[in-house]
Amino acid sequence: MMKAKHFLWRSEGKVGVITLNRPDRKNPLTFDSYAELRDFFRALDREPSIRTVVITGEGGNFCSGGDVHEIIGPLTKMTMPELLQFTRMTGDVVKAMRHCLQPVIAAIDGVCAGAGAILAMASDMRYASPTAKAAFLFARVGLAGCDMGACTMLPRIIGQGRASELLYTGRSLAAEEGLAWGFYNKVVDPVLPAAMELAQSLASGPTAAHAMTKKMLHQEWNVGVDEAIEMEAQAQAILMQNRDFRRAYEAFVAKKKPEFQGD
Repeated sequence: MMKAKHFLWRSEGKVGVITLNRPDRKNPLTFDSYAELRDFFRALDREPSIRTVVITGEGGNFCSGGDVHEIIGPLTKMTMPELLQFTRMTGDVVKAMRHCLQPVIAAIDGVCAGAGAILAMASDMRYASPTAKAAFLFARVGLAGCDMGACTMLPRIIGQGRASELLYTGRSLAAEEGLAWGFYNKVVDPVLPAAMELAQSLASGPTAAHAMTKKMLHQEWNVGVDEAIEMEAQAQAILMQNRDFRRAYEAFVAKKKPEFQGD
């Protein structure tokens, strides 16, 4: 069973739930929690019993980003090699989220700022409460908007012009505007039960197929249409050998609902 030290972790059936748990500070990240999130998402590939993941925050907020006193202060005193080690480590969190087999759903309440907005962006889907406010506020601390993959991923989610505005200004994106822009999949109150319902639904589906969908969504950013079609042809041919594909056919013939096992 996986255990966490710098955030809360629990499993509900086949769904794993990560809860950022420093509510008195709106759940900021530290050097240690960044590193543990990276290692945790990497380790999920070795947890076949966990088929989807929900990431959320405690106390009415999602995540306020890097802790001002525990991260930003120390960064101003570091050498270039130390700084690069840190920025690569934070980027590795996003890589780990994108490469883990499980779909990741962010359940966002209240403040979702800086690295918190990046965690939301790196998730496969985002549900928000009406109070959610996402802000890519790096410019407000004198840094570029190109943090942890934001300049490549955010434009693909909401479009180049909208992403440019958020990354240049650092302004907050309110829930309904974020829904209209396509950043949020759904605005709902309360948000966590709705995200859990989606996660449980995906966990009961053909999870090997979901893992392939996630892999293709990520890998096909870097190829042309012809190459993507060939990649998908090979992916589907592999999955057509899976038992879940046969289960779906047999259930259809028997006029029953298929019971997927993930193999």
